[in-house]
Amino acid sequence: MEKAKVYFISKIEGESLVKLYENLEIQLTGKVAVKLHSGEEGNQNYMKPEFVQKIIEHVGGTVVECNTAYEGFRNTTEKHIELMKRHGWSKYFNVDILDSEKDEVLENSNGEVIQKNYVGSKMKNYDSMLVLSHFKGHPMGGFGGTIKNLSIGLASSRGKNYIHCSGDEFGNMMEADHDNFLKSMADSAKTITDFYKNKIVYINAMVNMSVDCDCCRVAEDPCMKDIGILASTDPVALDQACVDLVYNSEDPGKEKLIERIESRNGLLTILSAEKQGMGSREYELIILE
Repeated sequence: MEKAKVYFISKIEGESLVKLYENLEIQLTGKVAVKLHSGEEGNQNYMKPEFVQKIIEHVGGTVVECNTAYEGFRNTTEKHIELMKRHGWSKYFNVDILDSEKDEVLENSNGEVIQKNYVGSKMKNYDSMLVLSHFKGHPMGGFGGTIKNLSIGLASSRGKNYIHCSGDEFGNMMEADHDNFLKSMADSAKTITDFYKNKIVYINAMVNMSVDCDCCRVAEDPCMKDIGILASTDPVALDQACVDLVYNSEDPGKEKLIERIESRNGLLTILSAEKQGMGSREYELIILE
């Protein structure tokens, strides 16, 4: 079997995002959703609108987000829209909160832990999707990349709690079984890749790599120097390539990020996603100038 292709470029600028996308040789058509992280209030590490402006304009995309399942500035549509204005997203792009109206259910009959995923009803308005992810650590998942953005990122507020609690509709996220949560992320991510099929592509930016997520109001500063940007049509290969670049880095700061990944058993999500048939951990890294 031919290995998945993962494209890498070390130059961190808007033009690099466009170059990576063009090398994927897939044209996103129709109404294009661009899923990214709008950044919690107070967070200093999230990707800024100016960095991603060229690629979003290139695909003619609408920035889409979903509400959170915890207290903060993104747990209601009204607050989330105001935050997106303050963070500059609305200045440059059309923005859309996918679960601002209601939930819809996507099925995954082969899910290891959960067999359904609650997403925003407005997702059906989009014909294709660019998943634009900031690769970094995460307090619960160990790391956040494409698979997390597909799962927790695209789940509705209700869906986020459902994934965290491994299918318990009334569960407490802070008391849920951890490994089942990691597997549930893979289960829910698979519903998104099934929904868009070959009309979805993925880009991970390895910048501002803190051990904390962009959902943290008080996040640690980055522990590693920026590495570069990667893109693929295979979400499993893409996240695996980013993890490998961290482990193979000569930056001593990598130990903090590796500790965060390993202490949370973060690689289980990649393994579960591969088991789900979302992609392969075997890949060919293609370096662009």
